[in-house]
Amino acid sequence: MSTRPRLIQSIPFWGLVVVSLATVAGGWFITTDKIASMTTTLTDGTATGVDVYVGQSVAQLGGILIGAGIVGILLALGIAAISTLRPQAPVEVVEPIDWDSEAETAADAPRPTEPAAADAEPAVDAEPVDAEAPVAAR
Repeated sequence: MSTRPRLIQSIPFWGLVVVSLATVAGGWFITTDKIASMTTTLTDGTATGVDVYVGQSVAQLGGILIGAGIVGILLALGIAAISTLRPQAPVEVVEPIDWDSEAETAADAPRPTEPAAADAEPAVDAEPVDAEAPVAAR
């Protein structure tokens, strides 16, 4: 029986969570930085075509990164929810050792007086059973 580690100990799960959070943070930084830069240059009247058109594309890239990070976080939450539905491994109960009782060794064990079942003769039925007869007639 193979056992899987608990979700808390799963490195790929935590990798997904960390990368998703980093993607959201990176996208948020890119988006807010570029929009702030565009706002400043547009209100000052010093905006160039590069600031306006490239800035929009970079801000859109930041939004895409935010969306991808949110999808990763939702995926991690879904995995966490599904892992709770998985049946847990049965817990084996181990009885405590009674150190006060005397241990029985192989030399002290009683020996059987009857022959083993393999050496005994097979039991023979007194009456043969008819397989086609009804059950009530047997």
